[in-house]
Amino acid sequence: MERVSGRHRRNFNVKGAGVVASAMAIVVVLAGSWLGYQQLSDKGCSGAIQLNVAAATEIAPAIEQVAKTWTTGGANVNGTCVNVNVTGVNPATMASTVALKHGVSLTGLGAASKTGAVPDVWVPDSTTWLMRIRSEASGFQPTDGASLAQSPVVVAMPQPTAEIIGWPNRKLGWADLVAKMTTGNALRTGIVDPMRDAAGLNGLLALGGAAGSSPQAKAQQVGALRTLASGSSSLRDDLLQKFPRSTDPADLASGISAAPLSEEDVIAYDAEKPVVPLVALYLDPKPPALDYPYAVMPGLEVSTQAAATGLREALQAASFKDELAKAGLRGADGTTGAGFEAPIGAPKAAAASSSGSQGAAAAGLDAGAINQALGSWAAITLPGRVLAVFDVSGSMGTKVPTANNLSRAAVTRGAASQGLALFDDKWAVGVWVFSTEMNGKLPYKEIVPISPLTSARGQLQESVKTITPKEGGNTGLYDTALAAYKKVQDTWQPGRVNSVILFTDGVNKNDDGISRGTLISELKKASDPRRPVRMVIVGIGNEVDANELDAIAGATSAGGVFIAEDPAKISDIFLEAISSRSGASR
Repeated sequence: MERVSGRHRRNFNVKGAGVVASAMAIVVVLAGSWLGYQQLSDKGCSGAIQLNVAAATEIAPAIEQVAKTWTTGGANVNGTCVNVNVTGVNPATMASTVALKHGVSLTGLGAASKTGAVPDVWVPDSTTWLMRIRSEASGFQPTDGASLAQSPVVVAMPQPTAEIIGWPNRKLGWADLVAKMTTGNALRTGIVDPMRDAAGLNGLLALGGAAGSSPQAKAQQVGALRTLASGSSSLRDDLLQKFPRSTDPADLASGISAAPLSEEDVIAYDAEKPVVPLVALYLDPKPPALDYPYAVMPGLEVSTQAAATGLREALQAASFKDELAKAGLRGADGTTGAGFEAPIGAPKAAAASSSGSQGAAAAGLDAGAINQALGSWAAITLPGRVLAVFDVSGSMGTKVPTANNLSRAAVTRGAASQGLALFDDKWAVGVWVFSTEMNGKLPYKEIVPISPLTSARGQLQESVKTITPKEGGNTGLYDTALAAYKKVQDTWQPGRVNSVILFTDGVNKNDDGISRGTLISELKKASDPRRPVRMVIVGIGNEVDANELDAIAGATSAGGVFIAEDPAKISDIFLEAISSRSGASR
């Protein structure tokens, strides 16, 4: 049927055309209905269960092909036919939609469309998306989750650049890459924003794991992150355009020379036969691969759940692996189907097995590590304002056996110092300390007002020294939390994340202070969606009252509680707190 467009339009009688069109429509509907009846009768089922599947764009065609074969062959649930609609969707877009459905948002994704529809089954490119939503919304509990495919995360490099640094004769690791990124200008690295791209996130996890834990290693890691951030892109296609397009030395020198991408990205790029092909470096230690989990969304009707299970079973067929191979993807077990063309530099691919493509997802992934990596990235790339409020009550002098018997205050000073070093100059930071009677009867004291790091970084680093226990001091938590929240709100700035991050190791003990009821009431009264302030509380040790902290954070429009039962882990918890929107870590 020819489509009538504004550019090519036939001349005809409108009234007569309407009659003809109506008649034709009736014929088409009747014919379609008869054909549908014939097909349903042939398949031995009637009616229809609609199963909507949203999948990462690269795997969607393979799923659609299997779904078509399955439904044509008589897919049904207790005699009711199953229809499957497969849509290719960017994982970041769908993650925003699913998160909004559960009343949360993910850092770095922005607001989702309120009209976006959540599918019955979601196949993102990585389990990290599911873990990120679950860390913010505990009620998000999809089922199944089996891996449908795999694409290793590699470092993509223009072939001439790779040869200069010793490829293919020299085996490189992530530590080698970090060293090259932070010494000289040998590599111009790039990354797709890890908050929006799973391959970028998994590459970030590998880079962080290779850095080590010494102060020198941490400093090197921060340098590597800043280098990556300077060459980051919001979209994968944008990053791919930054690779050199010719062998001209100037083009090679100005283009991106290394970036973490998926193996499938490299295969698709090289399939276009560019003048400068990309090679794939499979660095050790191996980052988590993209694993394409089959996530059945919560809250489905029983019949729809059964249809989802039926489709997943159909996707176990060995023929699905051949469809994956056409898309540059491996089976879930890492083996490849017929026609798979590995990228330059790939180890020899294993042949397809007869057992199908079923596999486990999320191997080696840890929600805490994910949030810490994203927290580091947020501190470097997102503009923000934060008032850091530190408990200096007498109990902060308690020794921490897992930190060489340093005091809780000393461990907190270390975390604060590392955090300040990580924050980019786009941030503004202030420091308060609190106990009891720190400023007359007030339990808190301002050390540095919220100030741009461009001008106050040295002053703020010096202020860390004031995190020292006050002998005999108690914990004026309630008054301090309210005053800090109101201070950030009074100086609120648009276009930034405005936050309070409060560290405490105890429960409120302040005879001269307000009650918990008054605090909760005042926080709820002050909360303003037009000027949102995140109230993040980091509990230190096992003497805090989690219910008390939850009540405080929960009274605000956005907040979360993170408890470091082992105070030696404060630095890790601090990074999680930066990346989280509303979740809590216990």
